[in-house]
Amino acid sequence: MTSILESAKAYEPKQTLNIAELESVDVSLDLSDRKGTDSEGNDFSYQVATIEGKEYRVPSSVLEKLKEAVKIKPDIKKIKVNRSGSGLHTKYTVEVLE
Repeated sequence: MTSILESAKAYEPKQTLNIAELESVDVSLDLSDRKGTDSEGNDFSYQVATIEGKEYRVPSSVLEKLKEAVKIKPDIKKIKVNRSGSGLHTKYTVEVLE
């Protein structure tokens, strides 16, 4: 049994990371649907890839860019997602690695 203080020291809030934080991404990863609520109380949906127990959000614009890349190179195996900007002005690019 642990005390509240010990639990507080060990506590790490659950957070969803971003797929752009990864060095490379295997395009065969499975995605799961999640729902959230924004700061104004509006519901929204998003997708995540779970890697080593951590959830990484996959923005829909990344899926759009990957779809375009697959038209050019159908046998893509790995990508790198790059992010620039922040908030509503965040832009993503997809770099084909393999």
